[in-house]
Amino acid sequence: MDDSSLGNPRRVTVGFEQNRLAMLLAVLHRHGGIQVGDQDVFANVVGGVRVMETSADLALLLAVVSSLRDRPLPRDWVVFGEVGLSGEIRPVASGQERLSEAAKHGFKLAIVPKGNAPKKAISGLKVIPVSRLAEALEACQ
Repeated sequence: MDDSSLGNPRRVTVGFEQNRLAMLLAVLHRHGGIQVGDQDVFANVVGGVRVMETSADLALLLAVVSSLRDRPLPRDWVVFGEVGLSGEIRPVASGQERLSEAAKHGFKLAIVPKGNAPKKAISGLKVIPVSRLAEALEACQ
C-alpha cells in the first residue's frame, strides 16, 4: 500500500491554537530533528481550559515527542518555555513563581528557559535550564 492512500495527517487541537501547533511541529522538525509530518497529532488541554500564552510551547512539544516515542514523561516533571522559530527557548513571565509553586506541589524536576533559571536552588526541585529545543530534547533522553 503506498502512503498516498493514507491521506493527510490530522492536526486536531482543543484548548490550543491550531496554527501555533503547526508552527511548533515545523520547529520540532527543523531544530529538533524529529519529523511528525506523517503522523496525526492531537493536542487536548484538559478541563476545558484554553491556553493562550506561549509558555506551554515547550511542554507541548515534549508531550508530542513522548507520545511519538511511546515513553511517557515522568509525572513529577514540570516544563515551560516559549519556543521561537529558530529553536530558541525564551523565558516566560513569572518563572520564579512557577518554579516555587511546582516545588510546593511535589514536582522534582523542571525543564525551563535559561532566562527563568532560579538565582538560588529551590529545595527539592532540580532545575535544568535550556536555551535551545535540542537541549530540552536531550534532557528527556
